[in-house]
Amino acid sequence: MSSHDDSLRSDTQVLTRGFDPMLSVGSARPAVFRSSTYVFSSPESAEHAFDIMGGRAKRAPGEGVDLVYSRFNHPNAEILEAQIVPLEDGATGALAFNSGMAAIMTALFTFVRPGDSIVYTVPIYGGTQHMIEDFLTLYGIHGERVVAGNREQMRAVLARAKNVKMVLVESPANPTLIMSDIRDACDSAGQLASKPLVMVDNTLLGPTFQHPLLHGADIVMYSATKYLSGFSDMIGGVLLAKDAELIRQMRSKRSLFGNILQPDECWMLNGRLTTVALRMKAAGENARQIAEALVGHPKLEQVIYPTLFADAEQKRIFQAQCDQAGAMLSLVIKGGKPGAFEFLRHVRIVRNAVSLGGVESLVCHPKTTTHSGFTEAEFAQAGVSDGLVRVSVGIEDWRDLLADFEQALATV
Repeated sequence: MSSHDDSLRSDTQVLTRGFDPMLSVGSARPAVFRSSTYVFSSPESAEHAFDIMGGRAKRAPGEGVDLVYSRFNHPNAEILEAQIVPLEDGATGALAFNSGMAAIMTALFTFVRPGDSIVYTVPIYGGTQHMIEDFLTLYGIHGERVVAGNREQMRAVLARAKNVKMVLVESPANPTLIMSDIRDACDSAGQLASKPLVMVDNTLLGPTFQHPLLHGADIVMYSATKYLSGFSDMIGGVLLAKDAELIRQMRSKRSLFGNILQPDECWMLNGRLTTVALRMKAAGENARQIAEALVGHPKLEQVIYPTLFADAEQKRIFQAQCDQAGAMLSLVIKGGKPGAFEFLRHVRIVRNAVSLGGVESLVCHPKTTTHSGFTEAEFAQAGVSDGLVRVSVGIEDWRDLLADFEQALATV
């Protein structure tokens, strides 16, 4: 690890922070360290490393500590975690995981105990909802839903729920793009006698267009599989926090669970951090052009995209907490499920696949794929309809993508 200069701008820090070429035989860019175990510099250093790893001691600011074993940490994770921090305004530390679900699970198991409650917005990623409602309930942890964008309901649920330890907000919501007021959720949580942590799943907008820690959130989560990686060829997750103590506590649980991101994937992800903003801005501009061009299409009931919000509250939230609208949009196709399936059957350039955030454009039918475990009542509450198709716009020429959508819609 190298020292870093916090006066540098984030675009510079992401290339210089956390990496000393002289520790990698002079390599200008980090190498891959495929080692399972590491040699201690002294018996005292070994003892100190285990004390820090076990939570019996704390790392001093800027202190270098001997590595122990790659289940706990390794050079590629340290480099990645140092260089991703400047991308997230307000963060002091980061942790890399082998999936987004591993990151969420680790955060929840660190801070939530049997008898506690988690308040979370819906719709939310289906895996997250399944974990809260069908798994954590087995261990006496209660989930309380709040409809995305409903500030009054968030306040009411926080006021009546018992032992709230975590507020989990996904904004924009997946797949309806409904936005929740992060600042208001944090302020409402702060009024409780025992303040719960607020964690934001910022996967859909990414660190380029939304900065939850600046709006009061304690923890930000990413499925690094998506925009941070950007090429649909790896799985990963990241947690960032404004308080270094939160990072320390979650790192201890990660060491226990063994769900750290492996060296090769850390190396791949690290090399892509410098292009996150470039890729997201290009994809976001494509999405805006396509969304605005499809408004009023005779085969569409609705085009859902932040610049097209009609609701005054949604407009306010978007303008207050987002820099741009991002690269996700949803189309509500006439004819319900048959219409949506016909559209998906006929796209040519765009691929019918789940996931999002890659350089290639993807479409999927959430009701039968990513959110298929919901009941009809839950679909209605979340706003996931039969005709809704989620679109992750990539960096192809937007005119080619628009033509592809139009020819597929013509078959509906």
